[in-house]
Amino acid sequence: MRIFLIGFMGCGKTTLGKRLAQKMGCDFIDLDHQLEQAAGVSVADYFSSNGEEAFRLLEKQTLNTLHLSTHCIISTGGGTPCYYDNMEFMNSNGITVYLNMPALALAKRLEHGKHKRPLIAHLDENQLVEFIEAKLKERAPFYKRSFLTVNGINITPERVQNELFQIF
Repeated sequence: MRIFLIGFMGCGKTTLGKRLAQKMGCDFIDLDHQLEQAAGVSVADYFSSNGEEAFRLLEKQTLNTLHLSTHCIISTGGGTPCYYDNMEFMNSNGITVYLNMPALALAKRLEHGKHKRPLIAHLDENQLVEFIEAKLKERAPFYKRSFLTVNGINITPERVQNELFQIF
């Protein structure tokens, strides 16, 4: 089973993905890490130097050229499902799991490391919450197309695994 973890930045896709892959005894792939290897620079540097459009194109290319094993967990970028046909690709090549979290909880998680994230580095606390709320509303139609939506607060690999087994 291939599982694509989707959700807004800071919702815990990478942390959960690593733990879930370990629990399920399968490979873990971080799409941002794969993108950095392909580009030879960090996501933040690539985004800053080349802009969002070039970043999204490289993200799509990286996603489509991943060497996916039969059993793996893939952590995606927050905007990955919202561009090109990425959501269709993920849904046709695995199971998408949306880690849903409210804007305020996301803002609290992102506040200390926002300097590493080009889209939010310049925002104060209130602007950050407003930005997240607007992006969540904009991305909702894509996120809602996931096979499974889970509450990202206090999520555990066991809970995701149990919910997947109930569906499949």
